[in-house]
Amino acid sequence: MSSFRPRAWSTALRRLLVVPVTLLVAAGATGAAPAPEAGAATPDRLRYDVSLRSDADGSHWTGHQRVSFRNASDRPLREVYVRLWGNGDDKCGTPGKPSPVKLSHLHGGTAGSLSVNCTALRITLPRPLAHGERTALSFDVSIAVPQRNARFGREGAFRFLGNALPVLAVHDAKGWHLDPYVSTGESFYALASDFRVRIDHPSALKIPATGRTWTTGGEPGRTVTHSVAHQVRDFAWAAGPFRTATDTSPGGVRVKSYWTPNTPAAGVRLNRKDGVAAVDRFGREFGQYPYGEIDFVMAKDFGGGMEYPGLVILGTTEEGSAVVHEVAHQWWYGIVGDDEYGAPWLDESFAQYANYRFLGVDTRDCWSDIGWPNQSSALTNSMAYWSTHPNEYHLIYVAGPCALADLERTVGADKMARLLKRYAHDHWYGVSTTADFKKAAQSVTDKDLTAFWRKHRIR
Repeated sequence: MSSFRPRAWSTALRRLLVVPVTLLVAAGATGAAPAPEAGAATPDRLRYDVSLRSDADGSHWTGHQRVSFRNASDRPLREVYVRLWGNGDDKCGTPGKPSPVKLSHLHGGTAGSLSVNCTALRITLPRPLAHGERTALSFDVSIAVPQRNARFGREGAFRFLGNALPVLAVHDAKGWHLDPYVSTGESFYALASDFRVRIDHPSALKIPATGRTWTTGGEPGRTVTHSVAHQVRDFAWAAGPFRTATDTSPGGVRVKSYWTPNTPAAGVRLNRKDGVAAVDRFGREFGQYPYGEIDFVMAKDFGGGMEYPGLVILGTTEEGSAVVHEVAHQWWYGIVGDDEYGAPWLDESFAQYANYRFLGVDTRDCWSDIGWPNQSSALTNSMAYWSTHPNEYHLIYVAGPCALADLERTVGADKMARLLKRYAHDHWYGVSTTADFKKAAQSVTDKDLTAFWRKHRIR
């Protein structure tokens, strides 16, 4: 997500750095939770089967969700946590304004109390799940789209459902990841999963969604949109009377564009052109795009851009949007995963570096306007730092890609290209860390990179 708006930039640079103007919110304390001992990231090999039905305009959704999973840990798994990220901004709600996402009629476990400002629900399993064993949970879900223009929100007659669908939290060597929600930047950390989703909606609504989609007839006046997505970290969709167009990239990727009627036509054309080119170029540079389809959802007044697997939401002007940056996120966060709360530079800086390369930005004097404001400021800080230092968060988008451009000059362009392609291959559908990347970078050069990491505050 491009998630800051600089006060003064040239037109070209504004095109690189279009972002929401939402405020950072500290959404609550993490809280301790009993957990299996450290081991492999778990639960893994997740499969979500979801059936949803909308009201007349896509503002409210009800349905059923089932998730099956395996315990990859070396210790028995006694509980799991469901993340209800859609409650992040509204937290636990008020008597007159309840939380937007609710679960009920749980089967397969016993629900505890909601925690982390109603974004985490502990579920105790009926019996400890041994290493390698599978089980499943199922529950009814109710989703009310909030009255705000945001990644989970609305603009006029159009609804955006990013981070609306409940997903399971991750337990790894650091324990359960129950980080608080942040509205600028991301808190999300998920393992690659399979989704099969059935969306029943009025025929007047178009439904862009993660995965390969197709439609069938439903009840009179209604349509069913089906989506299947393999090895993705989340599922998002939108709803509304969008205008639509479909392109196929030279590399064979289906690019479906959806836009609100008031979206500037020039911006739509530019997004389609750059988006199609970017998905093929990044496929050559980092590894072929594996999902077959990507959807661009464009709206005039949406702030900046937001990435999801196979779907991006783009605020679009006559000059276009952050489409290239958001397409790059399909690799850097989507295919090559990371803990977006703990190490946001691993997706934002990498996506922006790819954006710089695509647009041919001259990075030789990239550092001329960058200064570290204090000794604790570092490129590798977590959202716990950035959310309390919002005026510094832009460094992720400027210092980060500049550091990667400097690494390219340090090791050589050919070695940098091989490094990124091999690094993506080695972490395909997995999770990367800063330590992983530093080790991989050092392996391609005889130069000692210790001073380089120190200079660029990659700790």
